[in-house]
Amino acid sequence: MVRWRSGTVTALRRQWTGAVELDVDLPDGATVRALAYPALVGRPEPGDRVLLNAGALLMGLGTGGYALVVALPDRLPPDPPQTLDSRDAGHLVKARYTPLQPILLGVDEEASPHREVMAAADDLAGLPVVTADLHSALPAILAGIHADAPAARVAYLLTDGGALPAWFSRTLAGLREHLVGTVTVGQSFGGDLEASTVHSGLLAARHVLGADVAIVAQGPGNLGTGTRWGFSGVAVGEAVNAIATLGGRPVGSLRISDADPRPRHRGVSHHSLTAYGRVALTPAELVVPDGLAPALAGEVDAALAPLAARHTLVRVPTDGLDAALRAAPVALSTMGRGLDADHAYFLAAAAAGRHAARLLT
Repeated sequence: MVRWRSGTVTALRRQWTGAVELDVDLPDGATVRALAYPALVGRPEPGDRVLLNAGALLMGLGTGGYALVVALPDRLPPDPPQTLDSRDAGHLVKARYTPLQPILLGVDEEASPHREVMAAADDLAGLPVVTADLHSALPAILAGIHADAPAARVAYLLTDGGALPAWFSRTLAGLREHLVGTVTVGQSFGGDLEASTVHSGLLAARHVLGADVAIVAQGPGNLGTGTRWGFSGVAVGEAVNAIATLGGRPVGSLRISDADPRPRHRGVSHHSLTAYGRVALTPAELVVPDGLAPALAGEVDAALAPLAARHTLVRVPTDGLDAALRAAPVALSTMGRGLDADHAYFLAAAAAGRHAARLLT
């Protein structure tokens, strides 16, 4: 449950799109790192009293290791300029029935400027869509796409398996100039467009943002229990089904590693094998990068052999992808490991991006 704290803001630290990092002094003399989303709670200033949810910080979580600002009780933000007694400003409620539920304008609502386009949209017309189970794959996939198709318009669908506010992701903030837009789907929010489902989000990427390629992945901070089914990224398989249902072309980015210390994630992660092998009921193109170390390549081939009955295994050359990854506009990191520490992971994601780009020709 919630572990509440109250404190006073002493300093503002890093700021990026939609988020502010702060130092907060607690009554017991401790100083904690906190994060505020100004669109939800207002913009904190030094001297403000803040109410915090400190659970993730006290647990020592890596991705979510902040105390989160719940309110500035002595200086509430003003009401939004739109009247909220009608649906003219939108009625999509996300993070529903939580104390900080925002009310947003959905891309396909009656009041949306995109309503007419979305009401008529029913097909992706072969749009290549890369699916990945971790947010850390996003910049690597994008690097692979732009290595071969630098002018490709790429949209990102942030699903709700990890962080719900898109503003939490510093990676996404650093990629804004390299994406045609972000669609937050399901319970996630804070993107350029808001959609209620993966299906409507995919259609918005194609018909509103005009994407040539889309990427679907959860936000940072995935949930996992160490079991086959207890992982939020298993929803990648459902995304494959949605893409195929709408006439898109699913491209599966595989979670491959020879650096992860956990046996279940070495070779091809059991999460990829579950998502594509058990959850995805329609065919996808699963990308296997060339250039893996021989021992790792053998593990990958053996793990993927049972999936070949349903999916197409596509081997993709990786020449030039290392340079593309090193030139990425944001730092690459997965589970605390950078590019050189887990090269195969990022190479596999970039290869999936390269394959999607080659489907455009």
